[in-house]
Amino acid sequence: MGKITGFMEHERIEEGYKPVPERLKNYKEFVIGLDDAQANKQVARCMDCGTPFCISGCPVNNIIPDFNDMVFQADWKNAIETLHSTNNFPEFTGRICPAPCEAACTLNVNDDAVGIKSIERAIIDRAWAEGWVQPQAPKHTTGKKVAVVGSGPAGMAAAQQLARVGHDVTLFEKNDRIGGLLRYGIPDFKMEKVHIDRRVEQMQAEGVTFRTGVMVGKAQDPLGKDSKVTNWARETITPEQLQKDFDAILLTGGAEQSRDLPVSGRDLSGIHFAMEFLPQQNKVNAGDKVRDQLRADGKHVIVIGGGDTGSDCVGTSNRHGAASVTQFELMSEPPEEENRPMTWPYWPIKLRTSSSHEEGCDREFAISTKELIGDKGKVTGLKTVRVEWKDGKMQEVAGSEQTLKADLVLLAMGFVSPVSAVLDAFGVEKDGRGNAKATTDFTGGYATNVPKVFAAGDIRRGQSLVVWAIREGRQAARSVDEFLMGYSDLPR
Repeated sequence: MGKITGFMEHERIEEGYKPVPERLKNYKEFVIGLDDAQANKQVARCMDCGTPFCISGCPVNNIIPDFNDMVFQADWKNAIETLHSTNNFPEFTGRICPAPCEAACTLNVNDDAVGIKSIERAIIDRAWAEGWVQPQAPKHTTGKKVAVVGSGPAGMAAAQQLARVGHDVTLFEKNDRIGGLLRYGIPDFKMEKVHIDRRVEQMQAEGVTFRTGVMVGKAQDPLGKDSKVTNWARETITPEQLQKDFDAILLTGGAEQSRDLPVSGRDLSGIHFAMEFLPQQNKVNAGDKVRDQLRADGKHVIVIGGGDTGSDCVGTSNRHGAASVTQFELMSEPPEEENRPMTWPYWPIKLRTSSSHEEGCDREFAISTKELIGDKGKVTGLKTVRVEWKDGKMQEVAGSEQTLKADLVLLAMGFVSPVSAVLDAFGVEKDGRGNAKATTDFTGGYATNVPKVFAAGDIRRGQSLVVWAIREGRQAARSVDEFLMGYSDLPR
């Protein structure tokens, strides 16, 4: 415990932001991390609770009180070793995780939680700056070959864990760069891609082979006919070929099937999924040219969906120079403060205002889109109605219909499932929600009904957080290792 009375003496310190006019000029990260003095005060607030709910609140079970104490003692090197013992990529979670650990912090019962996420970021940024993040090459090789299909955080975490115990790991990615939705989904202003690139270099030194531009699936229409899922593959490999070439296959392809809006006018031009819009800007930021890029310059943009993906569309549209940006949320506006005695230590429902919202956005709650209207085949507006919730059921509010102008409509209503054509190509059984059916049991976990084929991350659990993907990737790596070797020393 850093300081016994620290939680009584120090207030929570938030990370700073660069001014809105400055950050809207580019796609660079704008969060100003904690300096050493601020970090020292922040970790001094940790009470080293007898039952540290922050650990159980964190999906990867980061050992938070320990690394807080190490930062207080200025023992940054041991802090990163402790952090890396549970989390392969803290620079990802330290930037884009919503921090359920903070919701579970004991201080959060009646005070402001310890800024755990900002400390995590400070530790890993310090580690990279000091040169402490080095490849961990295996001490021996097993002769076993593993294919990991999908290079998001679950696939990257699993590949790294498996390579470190000596397996010959090949990580397949259908797009032209590694990272999954971290690469082509999360905007650069939230997480610059250098963080992925550094990990790719580390993993290559550890023995992981990366194959980009390779789609794994059926030879024809591997994503299904007329799919809107981003696919920049140059070649296709069939599941049968992977079964022949590898001793185990781990599917970590995510849940990329976007939820659609089945209303009249959906076929008008100017209406796109968020995951058509966001990847293109990331590709341009990487120096590529995108023909007919979807842009919001001078347009009245309406984003349908009130979550993080919608917020990312807001921030990107503002950087394009949109005339106006409005974000719809079907649910009623939540309270600004949660009822902490009722919700702690669980994730509370409360109003969350992102940095993108602060940059300029009208937010509309309890609103539903009835129809998309247009002229000469192009969207010009939306017909909406207000809704209210009674006994858990949505009801329209009579007389609340209105028409709003729109030149660009972005659908950001979440993801319903993995791409079914990929699972079908492997013959993997699906659960009721279309996800790969596999348990998380200690023995035999993450194994599908198909021999030597495993599944982890969003492709198994459905749309979720980066930190959950890392957890599942790590746990699945242990299951694959145990399947191949009969035992495993990898942590669960």
